[in-house]
Amino acid sequence: MTVTVEEALDLIYANVKQSSLKIVPIENALGSILAEDIVATHNLPPYDNSAMDGYAVKLSDAGETVRVAETIFAGDAKTVTLQKNQAIKIMTGAKIPEGTECIVPVEDTQQGVEGVSLPEKLTLHKHIRFAGEDIQKETLLLQRGELLNAHQITLLASQGISHVRIYKRPKVALFASGNELKMHYEQLESHQLYNTNTPTLLARGKELGCEVEFIGTAKDSLEDLHKHIQSALECDLVITSGGVSVGDADFTKEAFEHFGYEIFFEKVEIKPGKPTTFGKVGDTFILNLPGNPLAAALNFELFGQPIILALSGTTNKFVNAINAKMKDDYKLRGGRRTLVPGYFDGEFFTPCEHFSPGMISPLAFANSFIMIDEGCSSIAKNAEVKTISTKFLFTTKESKSLVSS
Repeated sequence: MTVTVEEALDLIYANVKQSSLKIVPIENALGSILAEDIVATHNLPPYDNSAMDGYAVKLSDAGETVRVAETIFAGDAKTVTLQKNQAIKIMTGAKIPEGTECIVPVEDTQQGVEGVSLPEKLTLHKHIRFAGEDIQKETLLLQRGELLNAHQITLLASQGISHVRIYKRPKVALFASGNELKMHYEQLESHQLYNTNTPTLLARGKELGCEVEFIGTAKDSLEDLHKHIQSALECDLVITSGGVSVGDADFTKEAFEHFGYEIFFEKVEIKPGKPTTFGKVGDTFILNLPGNPLAAALNFELFGQPIILALSGTTNKFVNAINAKMKDDYKLRGGRRTLVPGYFDGEFFTPCEHFSPGMISPLAFANSFIMIDEGCSSIAKNAEVKTISTKFLFTTKESKSLVSS
């Protein structure tokens, strides 16, 4: 059945879920998706402490010269009480003495034989960091589905958390099919081409945090395709390129049907990439992409990336677009939803000057693409368009329109 892009994405999100998880040390959790809520077990700071190297004083001693009773260092466990007409020298991070009303930085005082002279004006609680002002006990720190980056690891460490429960990274298997294809490390004959799709998709899968397995390049025969499929089905997702159109040698979908292929959609109203197919065999999801390199790469971004995001367990699983302005007037043939690769400079989107489904050079120039509505045949200069990145992850918790019209 042929579906719209929106219907295809709905089918992906309705069927793809993540459930596998494991427990790892926080040092190994970077880039993983958290599989549990994290609640603060204690305050941060855990006690009132000094924000400066200075003196703990009382407000009533403003403008006076007071005696320095003693010095407290960060990490000192002793309990000290400040008296009137006294100052207690204190280092940054040290526990505030009882009775302290403010901290005066060293540079704001004058040292003398009789003691230390204080400023004429003192402010209550100045330079005191209070217990819990950063994090309060029982506060929800991190939510299930969050990506753990360096600063989330900081939060975990601040609570003395050594291990966390995370979702397992999606395991993806890749292979291409075609008698004409050779890998980049093989010798080409005059009638053959290098397989660029698999290295491209392998790299993108790794960039998106997947464990990726390269199964090989299959010949255009059911027997060889069956061998490749059998080797790939232990993974969460199998991505293929080629063999899904209507040619005499396009056997990929037929080969998967041998294993009980449940197809959710097998044609998409889009150019390029109409034969893109998505389904599952058992618990393994299958994405069959076109063989043309540009078509395969763009449709991976539109459909493969959402599958991977849904498998990862992230709550930010919806691909989002960034608003841009069209650099120049642009015309195209309407009638079908169209993907146009190009370059987004932070303000303007410039379409690739020359591109077609079988080309690879536009992929190196482009850092994004736009999806133009089927009813649109031209976009004016400075008109707003929605760019979809191919170079970095930009996602959201809610599904939003990706279409430029």
